[in-house]
Amino acid sequence: MNIAKIDLNLLVYLDVLLRERNVTKAASQLGITQPAMSNSLKRLRDLFKDPLLVRTSEGMAPTQRAKELQPIIREVLSKLESTIQTSTEFSPSTSNRTFRIMASDYAESTLLMEVIKKLNQLAPNISLDLITPSDVTFLDVEQGKVDMAINRFEELPQSFHQKVIWHDEFACVVNKQYALASELSLDNYLKAKHIWVSKTGFGVGVGIDPQQIQKLGWVDAELTKLGKKRDIKVFTRHYHVALQLAKEQNLIATLPRRAADLYKQVPEVSILPPPFEIPPFPLKMAWSAILQHDAGHIWFRRLISEVAEELIDS
Repeated sequence: MNIAKIDLNLLVYLDVLLRERNVTKAASQLGITQPAMSNSLKRLRDLFKDPLLVRTSEGMAPTQRAKELQPIIREVLSKLESTIQTSTEFSPSTSNRTFRIMASDYAESTLLMEVIKKLNQLAPNISLDLITPSDVTFLDVEQGKVDMAINRFEELPQSFHQKVIWHDEFACVVNKQYALASELSLDNYLKAKHIWVSKTGFGVGVGIDPQQIQKLGWVDAELTKLGKKRDIKVFTRHYHVALQLAKEQNLIATLPRRAADLYKQVPEVSILPPPFEIPPFPLKMAWSAILQHDAGHIWFRRLISEVAEELIDS
């Protein structure tokens, strides 16, 4: 194949088609007619000798070949755009941009509260739109509809850029009057009733089956290695709910140390190390290749990193 004979606009069209998975929406985004978009799809199919997009009961879906091409084409176009575009300065002090961030309440409470303080000082007109993990899909981030995802991720698409913000260990939050908490041995831990709290990754949750230990996360995975199982009374996706329950009820919340420390000044609770080893976990931020070279996005990523470093050192 002679690359000199290829219309490189077709790669731009394919990039948008694979993001939108809809000919009409792709045409609208590119500012061309639907027939022109359909004709471009036909040319792309001829070029790659593959259907690329096929109709299913849920709409257009990419073929395996298209899935392989998507991150490669996105990277090529992203590098090309950054090379030929005139770099523009970003002025945080005058910008009125809104950054849309997917984050769990763990990330909101431990990291983003401090980021907001910095924004108020450095960029008073910038706004944050904070979205829960249940409201976002991988596709939303990949398409740049969401600027950033900040959470604990078990896995991420290879097309995403990502950075570890920090590693956090686990702690147990208990009411000081809870008899079993006076000496938090493994035996007492297993006799107690517990609060499970977690919301990793993306998408809508479908409920928890207490019998499916492998899906309960880090804490229960480590107990399973010991041949043990805790008695979970409450399942929640909200760290503040878990903290409040641990304060007011005879329940133990085992959760990230930085979340537990939100209650370190509360006189009714004790924050104790777990009576068994749980490996630290990484909090990550992830974003689309579409935004990798955006000046404002670069500034915002740097701000988050700087705030995180200050919190780690404090």
